[in-house]
This record gives sequence, C-alpha cells and structure tokens, in this order.
Amino acid sequence: MDLDQIVAETAADIEPHRGKGKVADYIPALAKVDPKKFGIAIATPDGACPKAGDADESFSIQSISKVFTFSLALQKAGDDLWKRVWREPSGTPFNSIVQLEREKGIPRNPLVNPGAIVVTDHLIDNGDADAAIDNLLRVLRDHAEDDSIDIDYEVAMSESETGARNRSLAHFMASFGNLENEVEVVLSAYFRQCALALSCAQLARAGLFLAFDGKDPVTGERIVSAQRCRRILAVMMTCGHYDNSGDFAYRIGLPGKSGVGGGVLTIAPNEGAIAVWSPGLNDAGTSTVGALALEELVERTGWSIFG
Repeated sequence: MDLDQIVAETAADIEPHRGKGKVADYIPALAKVDPKKFGIAIATPDGACPKAGDADESFSIQSISKVFTFSLALQKAGDDLWKRVWREPSGTPFNSIVQLEREKGIPRNPLVNPGAIVVTDHLIDNGDADAAIDNLLRVLRDHAEDDSIDIDYEVAMSESETGARNRSLAHFMASFGNLENEVEVVLSAYFRQCALALSCAQLARAGLFLAFDGKDPVTGERIVSAQRCRRILAVMMTCGHYDNSGDFAYRIGLPGKSGVGGGVLTIAPNEGAIAVWSPGLNDAGTSTVGALALEELVERTGWSIFG
C-alpha cells in the first residue's frame, strides 16, 4: 500500500471543501486561525510519516490532549480513576452541566470537559499544577521524539479569560467533593493542557503507541499496558467526539479524538496513527473537513475496526 500516494490523493480530494465549517470563535485566539488550513499525517511503525498540506504547522490541539492525560491518569490511579469519572458516552455537548447535576458531580467520561478536569486533578500532586504540566510536556516530547513541542500561551490565556463555563463545571464538581485540589489550581493546568500546540506530524507520532497495544513500535518502549491501551481506545471510540461520536464511528470506523482547534487524532490498530487538522467545525465541535478527509482515507486504505 502506497500511503504517500493515498495521503496525496486524499488531500487533493478535499481541496474543494477547504474552509468549510465554523472556527471556534468563542475562544478569541482560535477565532483568528485561517479556516482554509488543512493538514494530514500518518505515523507508521517503520518511523515514516506520509503527510500533505499544512501537516508541519502547529495548531492548538485542545481536547485531543485529554487522550494523553487520560493515559497518564490510568497509569497513576489505575481502576481507582473510575470512582470519580465514568466511561459512558454523554450524548450531550462537551461542556454540559445537565448530567453533572443529575449524577451528583460524577462526569460521564474522561473526554468531556468535566471528566477531563477530574483527570487533570488526578495528575496534580501537592497543588503543583506547574509540575503536572511539565510532566505532560516531557511525556509528549518523548512520545513524539521532538523537544520543540510547547504550549501556546496566548491560547492558554484566551482559554482562561473566557473559561466561565469550565469554572462553573469545576466548582460544581468541587461542591460534590470530586476535586482534590483547589479549582483555580486544577484549571491552571487544564487551560494550559488544552493550549498544547502540535503539528499533525507531531501529533500522529505522539499517538503512535496507541495503534500497537501501548508499545511504541519505533523505539520499542512500552508506554502503557496492552489492556490499558485497549481501554483508552474503547473510550475514544464511544466518547471521543461528544454527541457526534456515533456518526464518527459510522463514517470512519476507527477510534478518534477531536479538538475544537480543528484537529482529530485517529488510531488504526496495527497500522498507524492519523492526525488531521482543519479549523472549521461542525455543530458538535469536530473538524468538518478533517472528518471528510478521514472518511476518504479509510475508504482508500480499508482501515476499520469493523473489518
């Protein structure tokens, strides 16, 4: 299979659609991003990375970061994590407070905003948000084999200044005793986590271990156990795109995680990790053109967990 050709053909096919969707203008720093940007990259087990478009341009990965913090929290807390966050699809927007009230401050899953805030809380020891973020950066740089990965502090500040809903979610969970650290400490880490800036090529490489049962096929390093890797992929499959998760599974047939910066990380087990970026979003917060590109890609490759 010639993945370079497939990636090039996929990029050519979506060219007429560039710019479709609506950028996340409720975060001022993201509102300024050119909606016609598009990148695609596939990290493969031999260390190659077929790519096209703006695949080497960094963008704000936003909620895709939740995959990596979820992985770290599972390693740290194990099954105790599930005492404070569930693993069921939400069927509601990513920042909904409705279910939290009905379910007494326990978020539905680690990939919606309240669930990710609880996950971030797990990663903070002794109220030290800076250390938690430093560790997350170190892990991502190691996974991607790229020390240039960093936080976009303009986006982080923009997130904090417009973060009233996330503050409400955090305070609401704290009222039920489901945060161990102070709300602003947790959100300090959470806003920076969401402001991580990676390119498609970096993101695909960072997520490659998820395609090979938790082991990096390039370095041979065991990142997470095979069992935990499968659990991460299961949550990505059922919850990775909020109330658009079912449609994504139907159209693409692979576990993935979207972010309102327009990125999508998708995992093809035993094949590779795919990252796409196009800032225009659909109503559920998933990249419109990115999803189209992934649909084209899986049609050409035949990659699907459904055979």
